[in-house]
Amino acid sequence: MADEPTKQPGAGQTRRRGAALEEAILRAAVDELTESGYAGLTMDRVAKRAGTNKNAIYRRWPNRLALGIAAYRQLTTSVQPPDTGDLRDDVLELLRRANRHWSSPLGATLRELLSAAGGASELLAQLPEQSTDTVAATWLTILGRAVARGEASPEALHPRVATVAIVLLRNEFVVRGVPTAPDSVLVEIVDEVYLPLVRQRGAAAS
Repeated sequence: MADEPTKQPGAGQTRRRGAALEEAILRAAVDELTESGYAGLTMDRVAKRAGTNKNAIYRRWPNRLALGIAAYRQLTTSVQPPDTGDLRDDVLELLRRANRHWSSPLGATLRELLSAAGGASELLAQLPEQSTDTVAATWLTILGRAVARGEASPEALHPRVATVAIVLLRNEFVVRGVPTAPDSVLVEIVDEVYLPLVRQRGAAAS
């Protein structure tokens, strides 16, 4: 069944269906999100930009938050974990990447989405770099390499331990509301918390 009619000069009426209409809506949502952030994203504005109606949007995304997350996903790309051969350098590089992202306009949009989502874990799981499994996999990868090199204890290979550094950095933005974290804070997280934790984990367990 057709989703909605669109008039074209000299061609009568044509209809956009399925993927074509969804792409147009997402493209419009991405443009709105980029220009105005999540606060400025409305179903009315997206519908007008996409040349469709709100019903066509609601059939695909039940609310503004779901549409905002879908649009944000279009703007993100997956990045491979660093592999410098040194755990400290790997952890600092991951934190610096995250800090740059969270400090950027796109990061500001991410913070808006997280605030709007609250405890909606099923929605947060749709955010690539915020998915618990994705975050844990990245950190377990670099920590696993460090264990193999003898830089960290095998007992440290636990998701909650592996992700401590990124959780502490996230708190700087989400809890404390900082616009960016100074590099000295990243170094402190690594040297005062993360490295002592993963290196002494085995001794604490025994």
